[in-house]
Amino acid sequence: MYQQQLYVFDGDKPRPACIRNYTEADFAGLIAIQRECFPPPFPSELWWNEDQLRHHVTLFPEGALCVEVDGALAGSMTTLMVHFDPNHPHHTWAEMTDGGYIRTHRPDGDTLYVVDISVRPRYRRLGLGKWVMHAMYHLVVHKRLKRLVGGGRMPGYHKVAHRMSPEAYAEAVVRGELHDPVITFLLRCGRTPLAVVPNYLEDEESGNHALLMEWRNPFLP
Repeated sequence: MYQQQLYVFDGDKPRPACIRNYTEADFAGLIAIQRECFPPPFPSELWWNEDQLRHHVTLFPEGALCVEVDGALAGSMTTLMVHFDPNHPHHTWAEMTDGGYIRTHRPDGDTLYVVDISVRPRYRRLGLGKWVMHAMYHLVVHKRLKRLVGGGRMPGYHKVAHRMSPEAYAEAVVRGELHDPVITFLLRCGRTPLAVVPNYLEDEESGNHALLMEWRNPFLP
């Protein structure tokens, strides 16, 4: 099981933090985080429910991480293992994650797939998302997987959808000509783009598209 003690910085002030596997005792807090992180127009039925979280901690507890700051639950990240062919990248979030229940988890898979990452808005200035993402990179290396992969929402796309395609938007963000709250964050975490995937998730802000992004295990060819 995973547990990492560290300090994060609120300006120049260090604050104690801990990244660890979440458990059933955390379920209420994890659902509250979803409400804060994904307000309308994001569909509320896509927030975690206790049955989904129970599957996470039962089927793949190694891939269920949360982060605390000063002992308070501040964010979480959930993954599962799958077989992934980068030459055929198109899929939906629901297909890959079993609608968030992760019964598609394959212990012999070659890829760690991101189901969700969420950080409470009031904690986002502390860099927690990047820390928990790197904790998942540790898991990729530990299990000798080929990569981590996940579909990044493009919540800034709706602002320019009238004048550019999702692919053009993603390319502009990667070039640094536009800023997207999610894609820019993932680039800063070391993720690299694979493909824009249509109809990935019901997400009005992203036009239902996502940018599939990976982090490859640097210790494997």
